[in-house]
Order: sequence, then structure tokens, then C-alpha cells
Amino acid sequence: MQLMPLLLVVICCGSIPTALGQKDNHFASGRNTIVHLFEWHWDAIAAECENFLGPNGFAGVQVSPPNENSVIGDRPWWERYQPVSYAINTRSGDESSFANMVQRCNNAGVRIYVDAVFNHMSATSGSGTAGNTCDIGSLSYPAVPFGSGDFHSSCDINNYQDANNIRNCWLSGLPDLDQSKDYVRQKIVEFLNHCVDLGVTGFRVDAAKHMWPADLQAIYGSVKDLTGGGRPFFYQEVIDMGGEAVSRDEYTGFGDVLEFRFGNELGRAFQGQNPLHYLETWGTTWGLLDGSEAVVFIDNHDTQRGDNGNILTYKNSKPYKMAIAFMLAHPYGVTTRIMSSYYFDGHDQGPPGEQPGFNDDGSCTNGWVCEHRWRQIYNMVAFRNVVEGTSLTNWWSDQNQQIAFGRGDKGFVAFTLQGDINQSLQTSLPAGTYCDVITGNLENGSCTGKSVSVDGSGMASISLSSNDDDGVLAIHVNAKL
Repeated sequence: MQLMPLLLVVICCGSIPTALGQKDNHFASGRNTIVHLFEWHWDAIAAECENFLGPNGFAGVQVSPPNENSVIGDRPWWERYQPVSYAINTRSGDESSFANMVQRCNNAGVRIYVDAVFNHMSATSGSGTAGNTCDIGSLSYPAVPFGSGDFHSSCDINNYQDANNIRNCWLSGLPDLDQSKDYVRQKIVEFLNHCVDLGVTGFRVDAAKHMWPADLQAIYGSVKDLTGGGRPFFYQEVIDMGGEAVSRDEYTGFGDVLEFRFGNELGRAFQGQNPLHYLETWGTTWGLLDGSEAVVFIDNHDTQRGDNGNILTYKNSKPYKMAIAFMLAHPYGVTTRIMSSYYFDGHDQGPPGEQPGFNDDGSCTNGWVCEHRWRQIYNMVAFRNVVEGTSLTNWWSDQNQQIAFGRGDKGFVAFTLQGDINQSLQTSLPAGTYCDVITGNLENGSCTGKSVSVDGSGMASISLSSNDDDGVLAIHVNAKL
């Protein structure tokens, strides 16, 4: 009778290393930030890892779903979220080019994270991108194979106060897989294991909110270790703005969770709906997850097409860049992610026909936005690498829409939404002249943008106008003249 409690403790505690390992992003040392190269071709991603992301200190790429999807009409972006099979073959390329991309990116120090879609299968009958077929009427997906016995009964998700409705019914008419079934779990794990065999480091789990936590925990725990050791990184899409039956906290025990409140609140702040000085308490006091459990972001491929006016995107570039700069400068959050988009006018619009080309200044052509190539963003990725391990210091505000803070003795940032900053602010930086990496780059010992002087007592001469192209200034020790 005394053995049962002891056995339970051993079993419980034995699972802890696995669960914690699934929250490790496996970033290479001295790197940060995942960039979502939305709808890029595998060959283009491979070249981007080698030519830009690796040299500029990015840690990873989230790729669009690599498995076969339905071919739909005018080829909307969302067809990638309509699985036909787990064969790796889409408009981004086939398995050979995918495997080559993963290897080349890993060699450049940039990890690959797959957008994994296994809550459901396609709601569109017909052919897929690998030539396989499916029929929603009979719930037949022969290339997996899945049949009618592998799905929850048909019902619409229409009550977000009912966890059973959220997790057992069909999201937007998509046939809902029953992940409690051993066979369904087996086929999902086979796909995830295949990705690991190809060198993938982790997974963004689509629609995790619509699957039972116990089922996901079992699936993740069955996936093999990474080739180099350690557990794959799992970060889960659980949209939780509060007030619903499903909570993000139900998913943090076995993976990280995408923190949707993060971009919502920073979007409000940098559009002037809340004074910036409120951000002095930024973090869990705002209702955010513990930073070690969250993947944080300003926008994603869904929210930038939504109707939430709090969400900043490339279409409102000045406050968008300010919000990203704050995200990358502030110590909250272990894993940050930025969006890299294409230009779109309509909600369903698919990607451009051609892959990105590049102008002389490094910006993209052919209809691609490439926010990650904006100087104000990639230089803040470098800033975050420089200040890694330091705490927030020397907070300053005008008690309204101007703020500034340091990161130990490594970096300092200032922001204004209203009025000009023209004064000396206390930093912990060594004396010298620094290049403002928002307005320019340090090249051949000189700055192509503004310079900032710091005296022997750490006082920095900050000049920043709300009328400037960018309402943010950033300096760090690796940009010292």
C-alpha cells in the first residue's frame, strides 16, 4: 500500500526532463529570434540562411507547412492549412529541396521550425500538391491513410465557453482528427519524426487550442530526440485573450505557447492608446505568461489579416518598427519571432509568383515585404544578441509618451510617440561615441546615421524627435565608433 504513492512520484518526476526539454529552442550561441519566412520556397530560404540570416545573427526560420495540401482555386495562402497527406511536397518545393534547405540552414547556424498542421485534414475534395487525392464526403485521405473512423463527429465550433465544443468539433468546416486514437497519433508522430530525421529542430503547432492537452502531451512525448541530442522544441498556437473555456496555461507543461496578448498590448501602446510609461512594468503584471514559457511576436500571418485594430503590421510601419524594437530590446521573453511578409490587399491573397529578389540596399523585390531585412529590425536582432544576459537598467520616462532604458552596460534605447527628447540620460555604457543602429550602420569606423555621445559618467546625449522617420534610437557596445 505504501508503494503506490512512491511509484506515482517516480513516474511524475521522470517525465519532467522530457517536458522541459520541449521548451528549449536550441538556438545556437549568440543568436536570437525566429523569422517566419511566410510562403518562401525552400531553395530561397536556404540561400537566405547563408547570405543574410546567418551573418546577421538570426537564430531560426519558421517555414510554412511542408506537407501536401489541397490545390484551391486562385491558390490562397490558407490552402497550406488544408492537409491532404503528410508527404513533403508543396508549392515551396519537394522533399529533396526541403532536406537540402534544412541542412544548409543548420550549417549556417540557423535552425528550422516547421509549421505543423495536424488538428484536421482538408475541407476541400480533389487533388493535392503531391498529386494525391482526398474526399471530404467519405472522409477519405488515402495517402495517409485516414478514413471516417479517425475523425470526431461533424459539428461546428460555435461555443467558446465549452471546451468540448472547441476541441471535438470542426474548425471552419475542417474535418477534425481524433488525436485520442492510437492510430491517429501514430501517423502524426511518423510525420514529426520524419521532419526530425531531416534535421528540423522544432515545431509550431497549428490550432493547438483545438486539441486536448493530454493528447498533445502524448504525441510530443512520442517524437524522437533530435539527432544532436535533446528534445524537439514545441511552441503552440493557443489564442487566449481571456474569458474562454480553453486557457493557454493548460499547454505550458509540455511546450511553449505563442503569447497573443503580447502583440495586442504593444500594438495598443505604440498606437498611443496607452501611455508608453506604463511599459515600466511590462511582463507578467500585464497578464502575460512567464517569459520562459512564451514565444512572443507583434504580428503573424493570421493577425495581420484580421480585424483587430490593435495589431501592428508592415502597413503601419513606424509604430510597427517601434514595437519590434521594444520587443527585441526588453528582457522579457526567451524566444522572439518576427514576421516576414509579402504585400497583400485582400485577405485570401496568395504569395507572389516569383521568389524575392533584392535591391542594392538589401530590400526585397517581386512583391515581398521582407521586414526582417529592414535595417531597423535586423539591427535590433543584433542589439538583442549584444545585450544577452543583462538586466533592464536606468529606466526613464516623461510620465507620458517618452521612455528610455538600458540593458546593463551593453546597450540603451529611447522611444518617443509625442514630443522631442533633447537631453542627457543616464546609461551604464562606457564613455565614447556610438552609432544609432536605427538610423544607420557602423561601416569602416564611421556611422551612416546619427551618432550619440556618452560621457565619463555614462550620461548620453539623446536627440530624438517624434517627427523622425523612426521614433526610436538604439546604441550598443558593438556599435561604438
